[in-house]
Amino acid sequence: MVNLPNKITVARIMLIPFFLIVMLVPFGWGSIQIGGTELPVAHLAGALIFIIASATDWIDGYYARKYGLVTNLGKFLDPLADKLLVSAALIVLVELGAVPAWMVIVIISREFAVTGLRLVLAGEGEVVAANMLGKIKTWTQIVAISALLLHNFPFSLISFPFAELALWVAVIFTIWSGWDYFAKNRHAFSHSK
Repeated sequence: MVNLPNKITVARIMLIPFFLIVMLVPFGWGSIQIGGTELPVAHLAGALIFIIASATDWIDGYYARKYGLVTNLGKFLDPLADKLLVSAALIVLVELGAVPAWMVIVIISREFAVTGLRLVLAGEGEVVAANMLGKIKTWTQIVAISALLLHNFPFSLISFPFAELALWVAVIFTIWSGWDYFAKNRHAFSHSK
């Protein structure tokens, strides 16, 4: 039976199609002006869905730790849900011309590489939970994506390029945490076939 934290994680995955529909289907909801920022209503709605989905990452982890409900399924599903959500959002942002494709390729490549490493280790009976650096990476990505979806609001009011800087920070933490995972799990590649 799937426990509550894992159900919350699955709910995060289930929000991804709603996010994609809101962001990519031309509903013609118009835009709102906030200060000097023109924010399409669809982007505001998409940002809210993304932020709510991202918040479930903290909620499921909190419940799993507090009530001793940490499972191998949760250790696998939680980072997978994060990767799916972040990847979907970044691809949408490339489609909208808000993010350079090369940055998204770096981020998604790291996600595939670490997932591959987890699968190799799982084959050897090891389950690798997300470490602190990986969690920081995820949160920097979530902050950057949220700011980009909101067209840099409220920082656009003071002409501060927060979204752009946050994206660079996310890319740096993505590369650093990927290197860290592989450095700490070198033994996965030392076995000869």
